Amino acid sequence: MFERVGSSQPIQVDVRIVGATNADLMALAGAGRFKRDLLDRLSFDVLLLPPLRERREDILLLANHFAARMAFELGYAEVPRFSDAAAAALQRYAWPGNVRELKNVVERAVYRTDAALITDIVFDPFPSSLGTGLSAGEQSQPQALEPEAAAVDTRSAQPFLAAVQAFEIRLLRQALCEARYHQKKAAQLLGLTYHQFRGLCRKYGDALTQ
Repeated sequence: MFERVGSSQPIQVDVRIVGATNADLMALAGAGRFKRDLLDRLSFDVLLLPPLRERREDILLLANHFAARMAFELGYAEVPRFSDAAAAALQRYAWPGNVRELKNVVERAVYRTDAALITDIVFDPFPSSLGTGLSAGEQSQPQALEPEAAAVDTRSAQPFLAAVQAFEIRLLRQALCEARYHQKKAAQLLGLTYHQFRGLCRKYGDALTQ
């Protein structure tokens, strides 16, 4: 039972309060950084949930659950499965962000795949001066294309748009060759997303194999 600020009318409610934290509330209360009387009211029952890295038997169970939800949201006809290498990578990872990070990684993998089998897992999608995030089974990012690949002959008599198209086709061919025709790796070599790379491949079609 409580009264609103400025009111004298008591209001009776029937609620259950559930709180969650990754902080040590006992230590914070002892240091005077968390109200002890509030802690006493919240601690009617306390459940300790170990971090994901300490309950690895839950990783694939949760990963398949998140994959099924994401596939449903995207309207996929079937739920993509994790390859053995991808599943092993999920279980080896330390998961500093716990279940929330696992959810993001799995949803990203489902979104990026166009097949029934997920083979590529990206744990860190943010580029940095040290390279982009690691994929399953990879210890480092593929090497960038050589500077010569970007050389442009300004003396060419080709019309501008035709020259741009020829240049893009040459870059795509070289990236595919260096990545051994693994399209996701080729996209990474060019600094493109997988979907941008696929769009260019569809645009030029047979020209890439000529």
